[in-house]
Amino acid sequence: MATLPSERRAFAHKINRTVASEVRKQVSREYGSPQLSKKRAGAHQPVPLTEVVEPVDYEEYVSSHPPGAEPGPLRQLLEFPSDDLELLLQERECTTIEPPVPEEDSLDPRVRDALGVYTDDWLIIQRKYQRYSTTQTPHNSERQREKQKGLVKQTFELDEAGIDRQDEQDDSKRHSVSLDDTPRGSWASSIFDLKNSTPDALLPSVLERTAAEDMDRRNAENRQQCRHADLLGLYPVPDEDEAVERCAIPEVPKEHSGQRIMVKCLALKFEIEIEPIFGSLALYDVREKKKISEDFHFDLNSDQMKSLLRPHSPHVAISTLARSTIFSITYPSPDIFLVIKLEKVLQQGDIGECCEPYMVMKESDSTKHKEKLEKLRAQAEQMCTRLGRYRMPFAWTAIHLLNIVSSVGGLDRSDSDSDTGINQRFERMSVGEDMCNFTNFRPATLTVTNFFKQEGDRLSDEDLYKFLADMRRPSSVLRRLRPLKIDISPAPEAPHYCLSPELLHVKPYPDPRVRPTKEVLEFPARYVYTPHTTYRNLLYVYPQSVNFSSRQGSVRNIAVKVQFMAGEDPSQAMPVIFGKSSCAEFYEEAYTPVIYHNKSPEFYEEVKMKIPANLTDNHHLLFTFYHISCQPKQNTPLETPVGYTWIPLMQHGRLRTGSFSLPVSVEKPPPSYSVQLPGMKWVDNHKGVFNVEVKAASSVHTQDPHLDKFFTLAYVLEEYSFPFRLKDVIITEANVEAELKASMAALKGALLDTCVRFLHQLMSKLILLIVHPPVIAGQIVNLGRAAFEAMALLVNQIHKNLEGNQDHHGRNNLLSSYIHYCFHLPTTEPLPPPCVPLPSSVGAASYDLPIQYATLSRATARPSSLLLSRSKSLSNSNPDLASTPATPDEEVQRIIGSKLLHEELALQWVVSTSTVREASLQQAWFFFQLMVKSMSHHLFLSSRLDLPRRQRFPDRFVDDIAALVCAISADIASRYHKDVELVERLNSSLAFFLNDLLSLMDRGFVFNLIRSYYKQVRAQTQNSAFSCHVQDQGVVSMFELSVPFRQQHFLSGLLLAELSLILDMFFLHKKAISALHSLLCSHDADPRYTDPQVRSHIAQLYLPLIPIVMETLPQLHDFTDTSPQRVRHASALVDDSDPDNGTISQSVAMAIAGSPLPHSKAHPFTLPSVAGRQCSALSAECSRTLLVCFLWVWKNADAGLLERWVSDLSVPQINRLLDLLHLCLSCFEYKVHQHALLSNDYLVFRNIVHSKSQDMKARLEEAILGTIGARQEMVRRCRGTTDRSPYGGQENVRWRKNVTHWRQNADRVDKTKAEVEQEAVVDGNLATEAALIALDTLEIITVVMSELKESVLGGVLRVLLHSMAGNQSALFLQHCFSTQRALVYKFPEMLFEEDTELCADLCLRLLRHCSSSVSSVRSHASASLYLLMRQNFEIGNNFARVKMQVTMSLSSLVGTSTKFNEEHLRRSLKTILTYAEDDLELRDSPFPEQVQDLVFNLHMILTDTVKMKEHQQDPEMLIDLMYRIAKGYQNSPDLRLTWLQNMAGKHSERGNHAEAAHCLVHSAALVAEYLNMLEDCRYLPIGCVSFQSISSNVLEESAVSDDILSPEEEGICSGKYFSESGLVGLLEQAAASFNMAAMYEAINEVYKILCPIHEANRDFKKLASVHGKLQDNFLILSKLRMFGTYFRVGFYGCRFGDLDEQEFVYKEPSITKLAEISHRLEEFYSERFGDEVVVIIKDSNPVDKNKLDPNKAYLQITYVEPFFDTYELKERITYFDKNYNLRTFMYCTPFTLDGRAHGDLHEQYKRKTILTTSHAFPYIKTRINVIHKEEIILMPMEVAIEDMQKKTQELAFATHQDPADSKMLQMVLQGCVGTTVNQGPLEVAQVFLSEIPEDPKLFRHHNKLRLCFKDLTKRCEDALRKNKSLIGPDQKEYHRELERNYTKLREALFPLINRKIPQLYRQLNSLSRSSFRRVEC
Repeated sequence: MATLPSERRAFAHKINRTVASEVRKQVSREYGSPQLSKKRAGAHQPVPLTEVVEPVDYEEYVSSHPPGAEPGPLRQLLEFPSDDLELLLQERECTTIEPPVPEEDSLDPRVRDALGVYTDDWLIIQRKYQRYSTTQTPHNSERQREKQKGLVKQTFELDEAGIDRQDEQDDSKRHSVSLDDTPRGSWASSIFDLKNSTPDALLPSVLERTAAEDMDRRNAENRQQCRHADLLGLYPVPDEDEAVERCAIPEVPKEHSGQRIMVKCLALKFEIEIEPIFGSLALYDVREKKKISEDFHFDLNSDQMKSLLRPHSPHVAISTLARSTIFSITYPSPDIFLVIKLEKVLQQGDIGECCEPYMVMKESDSTKHKEKLEKLRAQAEQMCTRLGRYRMPFAWTAIHLLNIVSSVGGLDRSDSDSDTGINQRFERMSVGEDMCNFTNFRPATLTVTNFFKQEGDRLSDEDLYKFLADMRRPSSVLRRLRPLKIDISPAPEAPHYCLSPELLHVKPYPDPRVRPTKEVLEFPARYVYTPHTTYRNLLYVYPQSVNFSSRQGSVRNIAVKVQFMAGEDPSQAMPVIFGKSSCAEFYEEAYTPVIYHNKSPEFYEEVKMKIPANLTDNHHLLFTFYHISCQPKQNTPLETPVGYTWIPLMQHGRLRTGSFSLPVSVEKPPPSYSVQLPGMKWVDNHKGVFNVEVKAASSVHTQDPHLDKFFTLAYVLEEYSFPFRLKDVIITEANVEAELKASMAALKGALLDTCVRFLHQLMSKLILLIVHPPVIAGQIVNLGRAAFEAMALLVNQIHKNLEGNQDHHGRNNLLSSYIHYCFHLPTTEPLPPPCVPLPSSVGAASYDLPIQYATLSRATARPSSLLLSRSKSLSNSNPDLASTPATPDEEVQRIIGSKLLHEELALQWVVSTSTVREASLQQAWFFFQLMVKSMSHHLFLSSRLDLPRRQRFPDRFVDDIAALVCAISADIASRYHKDVELVERLNSSLAFFLNDLLSLMDRGFVFNLIRSYYKQVRAQTQNSAFSCHVQDQGVVSMFELSVPFRQQHFLSGLLLAELSLILDMFFLHKKAISALHSLLCSHDADPRYTDPQVRSHIAQLYLPLIPIVMETLPQLHDFTDTSPQRVRHASALVDDSDPDNGTISQSVAMAIAGSPLPHSKAHPFTLPSVAGRQCSALSAECSRTLLVCFLWVWKNADAGLLERWVSDLSVPQINRLLDLLHLCLSCFEYKVHQHALLSNDYLVFRNIVHSKSQDMKARLEEAILGTIGARQEMVRRCRGTTDRSPYGGQENVRWRKNVTHWRQNADRVDKTKAEVEQEAVVDGNLATEAALIALDTLEIITVVMSELKESVLGGVLRVLLHSMAGNQSALFLQHCFSTQRALVYKFPEMLFEEDTELCADLCLRLLRHCSSSVSSVRSHASASLYLLMRQNFEIGNNFARVKMQVTMSLSSLVGTSTKFNEEHLRRSLKTILTYAEDDLELRDSPFPEQVQDLVFNLHMILTDTVKMKEHQQDPEMLIDLMYRIAKGYQNSPDLRLTWLQNMAGKHSERGNHAEAAHCLVHSAALVAEYLNMLEDCRYLPIGCVSFQSISSNVLEESAVSDDILSPEEEGICSGKYFSESGLVGLLEQAAASFNMAAMYEAINEVYKILCPIHEANRDFKKLASVHGKLQDNFLILSKLRMFGTYFRVGFYGCRFGDLDEQEFVYKEPSITKLAEISHRLEEFYSERFGDEVVVIIKDSNPVDKNKLDPNKAYLQITYVEPFFDTYELKERITYFDKNYNLRTFMYCTPFTLDGRAHGDLHEQYKRKTILTTSHAFPYIKTRINVIHKEEIILMPMEVAIEDMQKKTQELAFATHQDPADSKMLQMVLQGCVGTTVNQGPLEVAQVFLSEIPEDPKLFRHHNKLRLCFKDLTKRCEDALRKNKSLIGPDQKEYHRELERNYTKLREALFPLINRKIPQLYRQLNSLSRSSFRRVEC
């Protein structure tokens, strides 16, 4: 590269290098230039993460450390690809068959430059390997789905389980409902069943003794088989919004095209055919008042008519025969009309006369008008012969395009006939532009029937717009026309046989002989911002009007002839005017239509021309005006010239366009007429009488004064054509530089749309001026600064005004496509012949050899023909015009090519100031991309790609880049508060630039640039320092963000350091995590990195992520928890409750192994909280992504390396790692998918509630579960629905978006079944892979930690158990069981000597999987369970612990799991039995027999389960069965407790909170009983007796005697709930359940037991809480409460099995009606036995079994009320007392002795039945057996006494009610005093008191009834008095009526109630006190 000589002169206003270097120094001082580090790093001082370490000198390191790897994938990974940079020459696509270039050989410089820009091939520089990055190939869902297609579906029990459920349930409904007499089946039958079942396949080598190492090795090998290599391919792709690196390749520049419609003219047929008619079409926009297309001319005449004109156009070009056209519409609007104009051959007479025949005649009336028609035809023929070349206006019409687009009518429509209707509809719709879509509408064929006659004085466009706006009131209509049929449709994508507006053949054009379709040029209604990419140079001339009214002579039929003249000689008319229809292609002249006898006509003619490529000042338009003689007269010529005028087309180097008002010369102009001579004669004294408009559609002539001036000056300089006249200024060497700079500065004033249209030329010219500074008078003129400024301002202006045309980085698409495709460095050397011939067929040739790339815009020699024509002035005596250009000397010529664009840009940018600097900052991306492409192109051109990177660019350029990056970094840092949007754009631009530089420059230098950027930004944005002390040694430093790591792996170190820092802050988490995720996705998706060895090398770059994520653990979203508090703060694990509470299971009922859904928060390990670290919570989505990245590193990193690292960790660190794995397992656990939900029952089963608060089950779990263990995990998964809705209260099912933990990649609700299934397959694979990675990690920890404490091993086993508890695939579970067996084999003491809980949990998990529906899972689980027993036996010669735990676990399982399958478990039990039989080693020991006993016992529990499944839908029966099973475990407290828990859970599920509370009270009593046996503790309850005050039933929990059971025995009372904290937990939960049942009095009794315990423990916080709750409860006691309603239900019929003739009292929810329970039970049993079988007995009479049908099932349901003896009522005062501890109930049955239910008063008897139950309500069941029944029969008089007492009580209540209720009072009173009331008081008295009874036994009753009446009359009087005080004046009469009735009643009763029985008083003591007759039942 030539350098400038040092002695070079510095010209005025030129930039000196000294100045530049000074500026550089200054910038470096200001910002601190990152000089390349030459020194090697010595001893590493710890550098805080907030500071960026100094990177290694990359180039030096690479050259001194050759890669050690052998050639292969690893070697490729280590080496930077040498062929990364590619230069492609891509052939520019041409849409037409002929290239759109001018035909002339000589081109003026504008055309030459334009052609250079429009015909150069695209020069693309690309980075070959960038396609692997997300810059161009984003991670999107489509790619991901494509990759996931071949996935194997993992087997999940969760999916399998749903399939057969419905059938099972249907079967179960048909089963018998009987219960055996005992809860257990017979032992013998159980053994028989088991022996006959078939086992699962036995696992090979389970019974063999293998060395632990061999076992581990075999397990590891098995685990590695069938693994999914691409973990992140299974995970949702990174969020597109976060993909800041996304940078799509810009679109190829192409010519603008709007929405295209095709119009075909099918027929033009009149009623009479007498002459040829010609048509034209054009589009008009009424709103914009603009013609928006050129004219399309068509000719639909018959051959006969055409033949009339043959003499005038002998040669017809095929291009003029087009009948179809394509219009383009850029701005669709509801105001666009397609205007059709018709013309005919000129004839004598005005338009009206010529139209008349068409309006009055029809072809069908030929006989009437025959002669007239013949005459007309002859006349027409004559006119065609004579005047064939002239036309006259005829008619017009218009089609409203919106009607076509929006109409939905039939296909054949008449436009104008229906026009009114369509327009009215259009107005109503008030359509906006958005509705006008011309790309897809139904094609329509229209018959246009209404044409409007043209009016000679209203032909202008202005008149047309008025007509169009008011089309419904035309002046005159050609009624007789049915002429035009046209077809309008959306244009096809690539129509065949199409001609461009220049008449070039558009591809595809199969056959040139076919009639073409013409593309019509659009004149867009508004600006179109698209650069020109093809050569177009057209001129349109519109003569508008001429006024010859003052012209003397015969000047009436005026035609204007238009010609394009190359000179003043008439022979120089150019054939550039386009023909219309059925004529030649080009003409030298065109005529306007003639308006008959009009001296000042208006025109609508459009004359289209080609502009020549070498336009000079001699070219002009010549207009000649003729008078046409319509009648042939003697000596009168056809045309008489009556005027002339002209327009010179070029002036001062500019094309003249616009509107002109021209004077018209009367005489023929003299030879040199363009210089107007004084003696000429003008019409109307040289006034402008001719109006004409000239428009150009040109991609050569800008028609903008600013742009024209700039280009003209540039060409003057290039051509060196001084002097040059530019308007009033004469350009010379002296002022050209100043003028050129001024013109560059003035570019910002140019019209934006013109700048955009000529963007490519403008940019190329500016770049050329920078790269090749012009030489003037032997001196180089440095225009770099001016060009840079112009470019910066132009680019900024384009950006600001075209905001809609940008990508998400704010880059304008037009500018980026210019850089990508068009820009290249201009070179002065000609193109040498290429060494290798390029295949012409290939569109883009890849150059491996450096090339020289020459452009058409430069040439070494300038031919004289390229000189600009001299501007002429009015005086041609200017001496300057004669001077010749000076020639630059050779020295300067040599220097011209010395500047390089990128160097100049960098320099100009660094030194720029004020507005230019601001503009360049706003659009930094543009200059960065320009520099990068310039640098790349330069490296190719100068063959420097093979040089070492340090030698590619000169130092001063490197300094400039450094200064530039520093300055921009400082801008980013200082402005980020002020202008966020700018800083974001600037930041991403700089990032892309640095990224590009890594491919081009010294990489160490680029790293230093990044470092300097960080320093600048950090200094501004961060104050806190985060110290990070690291050990600098061996393996550890690979896992820490140590100084060596951050130096060695500069970029990944930077990323991870940033991640680490950001996770400490409170924002940007998602961005940092997304960046990491995206990178790892790229590695995973990269086909070059499939080799595991390569992957492990890549993973080394990310090893520090492992400790970072471990540090972040407290901030991660807690996937094991669904409560709102989700962050896992290690220090915040403790709630209000004591963390050490001994606790049972969550939904006690769901105690173990139920449905495996996400569960409540669990922390298997207590972590040391990180001191001083502020935690900011990460969202679920961020946490999940971070965890998947963490797993990616574990999966791909070298196992040996990981082992060495883990071995250095401390125990707390390992526990933290285990906690992280625990979280990963929960996070990626498989969730159910929609396709699995085959039945509603399954839906109910799956959708399980997770609400901690207010959910009894959840709180139950918290209290009962103690310190965390796997049991708790299991329990947490076993939730039942508390809500009556199928979804529960707050379900967490995956497709319910409002609860979903993280955003799924496609949250579409309407997924197809296939999509849902595929998603399930992917999720299954992800869950499996994540779990296997966790398993690999556990294995590594186990191997390393085998020496260490049990705490770690316990932790490992807990994580393992947690993984078993989740929804895992069969594949994972097999490996998981293998690992578990190995773990137990190596460390048996961990289970059997240490933690009971672990053993219990393990048994539970194994049993659950023994009942799996997947056989392989069962096989492994059975083997594990058998080996567990065997190891327990080998340690102590019995396996009591395992035996006890397995039995308890099974009890829990069968009691709770709805999807439990006993058939599967039976097979597993058989498998275990088979193992025991096959185990040769222990055959002679007692072990096989013990196993058999255990298995048979388990099988017994299973048979209970079968029954439970039968009664799954019958809650009472189910609870009864559970009750019996629990009773069967009276001597096994652990199991009884488990079943009580199961029952509590079932109750709470159904909302029976009182019963659930009692189950808990029983559980607590049981625990208290055994605690009392273990130790005598004064503050603990002394056993069941202490609980009597809560419930009398609780005594049944008394401990069985010590000789049966000793608490010290191994495995007995071993559960952690048999502890003080367990007791407290149970009681607290009982209190909570009582609270939910509103039984606040019972809570007090519970707390009486709790308080002494809290007092003894000095737990004042708990005491405060207890007393607070008591206060709250006592305060709400007065509120109205409703407790249960009771019914007696009797079962009759052998169908009921055990229930036959049994009676129960059912407790139902409060306010349950008799009809409700009847309906429920009837419906339930009808489902069981069939509708015809169940009969409800409607009365309450005793049932005679002999009268019943033995084939039917009878139910008798009666409402009963609690019954209390009188002495009891004294103690049962409150509503609660009367509804608690109830054992006796009563119901009444009326009867008469003759069998009827009701009779007259004297024969009405009543039976009272009193029932006594076996236990008091509420109890642990909702139905209790009736054990005693007593009946009392009342005689008629006793019935009367009861009735009167009841009436008196009602009256007393109504009288004293507060507040008083007059209506109630009057109603009761009316019933008492009304003398006519049927069986009212008066009638009773008359029946029973009118006579003294004969039977002395009734004396007492008689007297009692008499006293009742006395009391009643007294009460009536009180009531009347009260009523009087309540009524208003309107009720006085009513009251008086009541008083009258009362008086009558009293008078009638008086004799009856005053009659005493004398015998009664005499024999007071002689009678028996009771006359009741009791009947025992």
